[in-house]
Amino acid sequence: MQKFDGFPDKSKLSPTAFPVLFFSDLLPMIDDLAELKVTLFCFWALHQKEGQYRYLARREFSAAPSLIEGLRAARPGVDPETILDAALARAVERGTLLCESAEVDAVVERFYFVNSERGRIAVKQLREQQWYPGDVPVSIEILPERPNIFRIYEQNIGNLTPMIADALKDAERDFPADWLEDAIRAAVENNKRSWRYILSILKRWEKEGRGYDPSKGRAGADQDVYVPREYLYNPNGGE
Repeated sequence: MQKFDGFPDKSKLSPTAFPVLFFSDLLPMIDDLAELKVTLFCFWALHQKEGQYRYLARREFSAAPSLIEGLRAARPGVDPETILDAALARAVERGTLLCESAEVDAVVERFYFVNSERGRIAVKQLREQQWYPGDVPVSIEILPERPNIFRIYEQNIGNLTPMIADALKDAERDFPADWLEDAIRAAVENNKRSWRYILSILKRWEKEGRGYDPSKGRAGADQDVYVPREYLYNPNGGE
């Protein structure tokens, strides 16, 4: 038996939301280990999705190594793809998931939705050809746990808007993670709680070097930092 090392400090964990009915009503019904693993994976993976409707394509399940390994462990000696299809079918039959097929890029694909109000609307519109899933990049993956920059931003700066969320994603790609956290901390310390101010710090660090102190100017010089007017705090939007 493989052993689990335990969870770290809960403040360092990114939560995944489950409705209360999952535990009170659905969980007691599930009598198949593979179905349970697929159901849990769906809730976790859909939490990473964005857009008007959240869904998973059939191939996204196959592209998740942790899920496939979990299904292989659930029924050793059986093809995990066979186990996956059976588990998905059980989840759909039970009513946990909704499934609808659609053609994307000349390929017919099965799409899975949680059986929620929004999921039911998505399936209805898909059937009536009022909405189509876009291309589905295979990007769902379990990454090592680390502080979530969205959570850090919300705790220190303010509520996320779609525009800010996109900007944070771009910044995660363009700057080291510790720079982002330190820039947010610097914005708080200087009472300049806006994304534009944070971005100005990051760009100055990129240009002047990490030693640049936004409270003292270039490389710690004893002077006030110059921040363009458009980067100052916007009391109406926090951007």
